[in-house]
Amino acid sequence: MQETCCNNQDKMPEVCNCLRLGESAPDFEAETTHGKIKFSEFNKAHWVILFSHPADFTPVCTTEFIGFAQKQQEFEKRNVKLLGLSIDSVYSHIEWVRQIEENFELKINFPVIADLRYKVSGLFNMVHPAISEDHAIRTVYIIDPEGILRTYIAYPSSVGRNIDEIVRIVDALQLVDEKKVATPANWKPGENVIVPPPRTTEDAQQRLHEKHEECTSWYLCKTKP
Repeated sequence: MQETCCNNQDKMPEVCNCLRLGESAPDFEAETTHGKIKFSEFNKAHWVILFSHPADFTPVCTTEFIGFAQKQQEFEKRNVKLLGLSIDSVYSHIEWVRQIEENFELKINFPVIADLRYKVSGLFNMVHPAISEDHAIRTVYIIDPEGILRTYIAYPSSVGRNIDEIVRIVDALQLVDEKKVATPANWKPGENVIVPPPRTTEDAQQRLHEKHEECTSWYLCKTKP
């Protein structure tokens, strides 16, 4: 039986089951700055980064939107769509986005969900009452083209996200899928990756005779990606 994550059913009437990596992300329809979207259609054939922020017209959130906008072409190269969210109206989103674009001379091309009824934030467990009952925390959900949740990160309201790290995670996930390898700690694109460890004693013995870029043990070998 799946446990419920929603702690404020008055504001978030939707039943939100705890999301787990490797499972399907919930589908939803929502109003955004680009019009109404259905998530399964938005997600189709694309990776999606769904991220929430506490509120419009706030300093840390503004720097994050600038960061996402500056990296938008990098995300597009990787077949990734961005989708923002906060518990503000679409009018608030529009004015805030316009202000950012004017003040910082950049373009925010991704949609932002207006979640006044806590519908999407409830489904994705973005509101943590111990922090705030009225604002979403800073969450990041990375969802693959099959609609599967691949990564989830949560930040407190006072700590801004590292957008370069989010790009790095996408690179790692896509490489892992393509090459059937793993990435070591602090991995960056272009660096060696980890060969899957042997599953039998015989394979472990064979591994010692295989040629890889670096092997420190039968279970830890790295190779070029």
